[in-house]
This record gives sequence, C-alpha cells and structure tokens, in this order.
Amino acid sequence: MAKDKDNGIKPLNDKELAERLKDERALLTKLKIQHAVSTIENPARITAQRKLIAQILTETKARSIKATATK
Repeated sequence: MAKDKDNGIKPLNDKELAERLKDERALLTKLKIQHAVSTIENPARITAQRKLIAQILTETKARSIKATATK
C-alpha cells in the first residue's frame, strides 16, 4: 500500500512543479558536495531528497500521460 505523504506536490501547476524540481536537484547536488567534503548532520537527508525528486518526476509523468489521454 502506498504511503500517503503530504509533500505539497499535487497542488502545484506545471510551471511551479518544474521550478521545484530544479530547486530540489540543486539542493541534492549541494548536499552531495557537502557530504563528500565533510560529514553532514543527517546523511539520510540525501536519500529523502532523492525520493522527493522521484516523486516530483512521477507526478510530472502522470500529468503528461493524463494530458495525452484526454486528447
């Protein structure tokens, strides 16, 4: 069964979703660099960030499929 998490992705429009994806990817890159240089306080945050990016990409793909199916 899927976990029901409120991450604020669904109410965003397509442009906001693309902007959020860009920001989250930049944050992931920053976290990876910090982790490579020195220890970060919570290394599990990298995993959580990757999962959030995957959720955003999944929502983007679902919207794309829905848009082509309604045409």
